[in-house]
Amino acid sequence: MEEIILFTYIGSLMILFTFGSHGFIMIYYYLKHRHKRDDFSTELESYPVVTLQLPIYNEMYVIERLIKTVCEMDYPIDKLEIQVLDDSTDETVEIVANIVKEYRLRGFDIHHIHRTDRTGYKAGALKEGLKVAKGEFVGIFDADFIPRKNFLKVVLPFFKDPKIGMVQTRWEHLNRAYSLVTQIQALALDGHFVLEQQVRNKAGYFINFNGTSGVWRKECIFDAGNWEADTLTEDLDLSYRAQLKGWKFKYLTDFTTPSEVPSEINSLKSQQFRWTKGAIETARKMLFRVWGAKLPLKTKIMCTFHLTNNIVFPFILVACLLNMPIVLIKNTGLYDTYFIFMSVFVLAFIASFLFYLYSQKDVYEDWRSRILLFPVFMAGSMGFAINNTKAVFEALINKKSEFVRTPKYGIEGDKDKWQDKKYVHKKVVKFSVVLELIIALYSLACVVVSLVTLQISAIPFQLMYTFGFGLVAYLSIKHVIDTNKKIAENKA
Repeated sequence: MEEIILFTYIGSLMILFTFGSHGFIMIYYYLKHRHKRDDFSTELESYPVVTLQLPIYNEMYVIERLIKTVCEMDYPIDKLEIQVLDDSTDETVEIVANIVKEYRLRGFDIHHIHRTDRTGYKAGALKEGLKVAKGEFVGIFDADFIPRKNFLKVVLPFFKDPKIGMVQTRWEHLNRAYSLVTQIQALALDGHFVLEQQVRNKAGYFINFNGTSGVWRKECIFDAGNWEADTLTEDLDLSYRAQLKGWKFKYLTDFTTPSEVPSEINSLKSQQFRWTKGAIETARKMLFRVWGAKLPLKTKIMCTFHLTNNIVFPFILVACLLNMPIVLIKNTGLYDTYFIFMSVFVLAFIASFLFYLYSQKDVYEDWRSRILLFPVFMAGSMGFAINNTKAVFEALINKKSEFVRTPKYGIEGDKDKWQDKKYVHKKVVKFSVVLELIIALYSLACVVVSLVTLQISAIPFQLMYTFGFGLVAYLSIKHVIDTNKKIAENKA
């Protein structure tokens, strides 16, 4: 039994080591290509017709801001079509109808396309709008984004290359400083948007459209087979189908589109569940096509890492659950050779740290203060293991689920509140939160056992598990309590 536990633990660490050490590859390519910066010197010689699609579902707090922002873009009004693709079931429908009517009277070519069902969810809405879209190019913005006035004039010149099928801009975070939750999210997202997307694009590997704040060549969408709703990440799916068709993507690190990140933990959990499950669904769908395509071997390998990186969450959970028996096994002194070998796995932690360090240094002057959150971010990632492991297994067994959108509340400054908003989770604490709390206590017990047996080297990671699961469970409970308290106050 000891051997089974030991080799299961080592196997889990090897998976985590493989994906964690991939950070060294990212850093290598970053250092190799970081001198290449985006060239914004080319200007538009003519103004093509552009369709801006705004897919929404119950967005009463932010939709007016979005429509106002896109209508104020610095672009000829006669070359701009705006589609509000509205699947809403609440008062958002009326709000949008009134706003659209107002802007139509001002001369804007803006349309309110309201569906009475959510067939295909976001992918279905985008596909429906595409049937009547006039533009040669199609820009997409989710409700919580605020594109800059010069967005189209900056992005469209890159389509002078006829092989470019999509241009993606970097996300910026409006409410980064709002709370610890938003600061950790900003750090996590910067790893993807500042470093990973930049590096993959400059090195010639596949990247993905991030669902918003980008522009597609309409011909590219049709050539790739149009939007499909058989995964929860329709953006990642279409991106791979387009690049397998030979289309090139352009990622702009140095031009940003501000957005709102989730302000409360339960909305963040829903978002992470959808992203995790959708990525694994896309991996199931696309990996065989990638390996069957005429691509360089290194491109296929990088695609595999890109599509399957969320597979780590079950192994994070396994490593956590085996902490106690592993400490007891190590205390016997019978397997010292194996434990000496396992010390190499710390390199994966170093790779992850350097990955996020460079993502902060690349674009922020205050990167030193930002990277101090890295241990909290790592612990929080561990704390999401139950939530995301469920997503992984549902994807692997092909269990379909609803596209649960992330609520947006228009949170930008410290004075903005989400507790009394309509879309906040108002249910009782979920069973998964109870499991998170139990594992936090179990991890704390592991710390105690390690102290008693003098297995000091295990304690730092056990503390991260304790803190991560404890923090996620605490915030999940606290945010439900705060919401219900605010509702009761409003009723009183």
